Order: sequence, then structure tokens, then C-alpha cells
Amino acid sequence: MSYVRTWPIDDPARLVVLVHGYGEHIGRYEHVAAALNARGSAVVGPDHRGHGQSPGEPALVEDFEPIVDDLRAVVQDARGDLPVVMVGHSMGGLIATRYAQRFPEDLAGLVLSGPAIGLGPVLQGWLEDPPSDAIDGAVLSRDPAVGEAYAADPLVYHGGWKVPTLQAFIAADDAIAAGPGFGALPLLYVHGGDDQLVPAGLAQPVVERLAGEDSELVVIDGARHEVFNETDQAETIGRVADFAERVT
Repeated sequence: MSYVRTWPIDDPARLVVLVHGYGEHIGRYEHVAAALNARGSAVVGPDHRGHGQSPGEPALVEDFEPIVDDLRAVVQDARGDLPVVMVGHSMGGLIATRYAQRFPEDLAGLVLSGPAIGLGPVLQGWLEDPPSDAIDGAVLSRDPAVGEAYAADPLVYHGGWKVPTLQAFIAADDAIAAGPGFGALPLLYVHGGDDQLVPAGLAQPVVERLAGEDSELVVIDGARHEVFNETDQAETIGRVADFAERVT
């Protein structure tokens, strides 16, 4: 069973499901959940298998489809009769994209933050010699405290990439390319203009192909990979809260 974090409130207007990224954990979204709670949303999010406090070999993903299934179980357990908005960051954006392709009827809205999609050709080149260094915290945000906290966090994975995980990313990229667009599902896409982990130039064309008519695509000038931990995070999280209110 996955570890699942909940942030309930009285009489919520909606459920927001947070989907975290590679190597990290849901506890890093405490401030996001608090801001969404204040705007009338109950919030829930799991640690994916192999991440945070969930079981599994650290940072090993052999197939993203079972992780999408895990996430659906979390949604069905938590939603009651509430409309659901899903917010996926980085690898979580890839998972949320597959979720929206497979189960669009579950969602009232989708938010993708620096989604790790469109990376197949890059990751293919890593298979022979996967990067063995931990992710450099400096690429996450212009606020140095973010990178320092990340480097010191014992629940964050600080090792190198595993070949099966790279292969799973590539397979998921292929599944997204072969899958349907988002149709009528409202979409908010936000990406840091200076994101070096997932360059907007790779992800944005995929998002544009999937996006339906009710879509807002925002590239934040100068922001790095974690737009919810950036120096203008309050504005970005507020944008997510505005979107969640509008679509529910």
C-alpha cells in the first residue's frame, strides 16, 4: 500500500490531488496544500511506490501504468461526490497526463507543472551510461534555501538513475504519444522558462498537441524546475487555486 497524505477541511468545494515528481515525496507540497485548503479545497496525495514513505526499491519505476492505477485508487477513496482537480509536477505530470488519457471522466481539471514528457529521445541516450549523480538542488529554484532543504531531506532519493526507470519513462512517453488528447478537459500548464531538468522546449509541444480548447499555457520567465518552490511561488499557486475554483 502507498503512503497517502491527506489535508482535509470542513465542507470542501472540491478535491485537489497532488502528484509528486521523481525522487521526491508528497511532504514537499505542504505549503501548496495549505494554500489550496485556504481556498476551499480538500487535498490528498500519495508517495509513489519506491518514493518517500511508500514501500519499494528507492526511485525504481518499472512501469508507470500501475502507478496510474495506484493514483486512481487514491482518488476513488478520497473523492466522495467532490469534483477532482489533479496537479502533477515533473514525473507527476507524466503520471497525471497518463491518468487524464485513461480516466478523463474522473477529472474536472488538470494542472501540469514542468511535466516530464517529451524526454524520450534524451533518456534513450542515457541508457548506455545512466547519470550516477544526484539531482543538483540548485536547478530547482532561484531560492537557494530550496536546494539546501532538498539536499538535506532524508526522504528524497539522492542516488543515480536506474536503467528500468529510464526505460519506463521512455515507454510512458510512447504511450502518451499514442494516446488520446485531453478533449474537453480544462488544462492549466505552467513551466519554468529556465527549467534545465525538463526543458519547456521538449514538453510544451507535447502539451500543445494534447490540449483541448479550454487550456492555458504559461511559461514563467526565469523560473527553474519547481515553480511551486520558486521566488514567485505564491502567484503560481494562486493561479492553480483560481483554475481549480473556475473548473469546479
